[in-house]
Amino acid sequence: MSAGTAAAASPLACRAALLSGNFAIGCGVMVVAGSLNDLVRSLGIPVALGGQLISAGAATMCFGAPLLAALLGRFDRRRLLTWTLLAYALGHLLCAFAPDFATLLPLRALATLGAAVFTPQAAATIGHMAEPGQRGKAITTVFLGWSLAAVLGMPMHSYIGETLGWRWAFGLVTLLSVVAATWVWRVIPDGVKPPQVSRAQWRGALTHPVLMATVAVTALAGAGQFTVFSYLAPYYRQVLGASAVEVSLLFMWFGAFGLLGNVLLSRHVDRFGAARLVGWSLAGMAVSLLLWPLGRQVATLALVLLPWALAGFASNSGQQARLGLSAPALAPALMAMNTSAIYLGQAVGAVSGGLLLGSPAEPDPFARLHWAGLGWMLLALAISTWAARRQRSGPV
Repeated sequence: MSAGTAAAASPLACRAALLSGNFAIGCGVMVVAGSLNDLVRSLGIPVALGGQLISAGAATMCFGAPLLAALLGRFDRRRLLTWTLLAYALGHLLCAFAPDFATLLPLRALATLGAAVFTPQAAATIGHMAEPGQRGKAITTVFLGWSLAAVLGMPMHSYIGETLGWRWAFGLVTLLSVVAATWVWRVIPDGVKPPQVSRAQWRGALTHPVLMATVAVTALAGAGQFTVFSYLAPYYRQVLGASAVEVSLLFMWFGAFGLLGNVLLSRHVDRFGAARLVGWSLAGMAVSLLLWPLGRQVATLALVLLPWALAGFASNSGQQARLGLSAPALAPALMAMNTSAIYLGQAVGAVSGGLLLGSPAEPDPFARLHWAGLGWMLLALAISTWAARRQRSGPV
């Protein structure tokens, strides 16, 4: 499709294309957690060591997001987003052919650089293109791709990993990324360039207590989730004794309600306010982590997961909208920092969970994961409440 035809694409079509990109990105970010059982068996490594793949990728995305946002801010977003997805596809293809863990670890870290670029730039792009009154809904709609990745990607990764092997799960990410890149290229118009953020604006955002507290909420909530989420697949197998089908169904259950929660937030964010909805989301996740010991069977754990599922992806979407609406002029910088915080939380959570699992003094290391996750989550809720009160008392 020519650039001229792309320029005529509707706002809805642009949102759908960027949503598909986030779906591919989300599937790639979650592929290790979803296929972790086969990955550790195939490579002959402990579960805690396999979790380092999550930590390494998250650390790369954490530091890469703000740095790459500053370096690539002058590029046309149609080209930037398309080439980012293609690089993401290539990275996961190389991972699929890695012969051992030592080779896979750096390849995984490099592959995830695409996520560091795409997610914040997609949010900034659609926020720039949307009408002011529709900006919150536009940003959260694009972020629905992550919820869809949980609904479809995690169960697919889990089932493919258990039946065909983890390499095929990585290959699926390659295919999805190529499809999304094609869609973005055909739909996003030429000439979309959100205003570049100056050094002074970066400095202003980094030194603003309310904005930085809001970004910190994202990191803390991510740490709370990924302390447990990173190791759900082995938990389902080793503690619950779940079959391959049951593991996939639990991931699908979680993802389906995650999608519902994200849709509900997207529909009501401009009505109730992003900060309030984020607070409700954090409280919902805390409830699930508090009730975790009650889920000692597949059916009961499915019920315990409900508040977390409804709130998990909605929280990230709400945080993106919260920051984008708080300071629209700083949106590219804030989206990059918030994306960095998402991945920082994932890295911290995966490491903290791995340390607990690797402790030789604990006969049942899985039993402590949810308490550590709950601690992170309560801290996130406290800081989010403080930031919301400060923001209500005056403009950011």
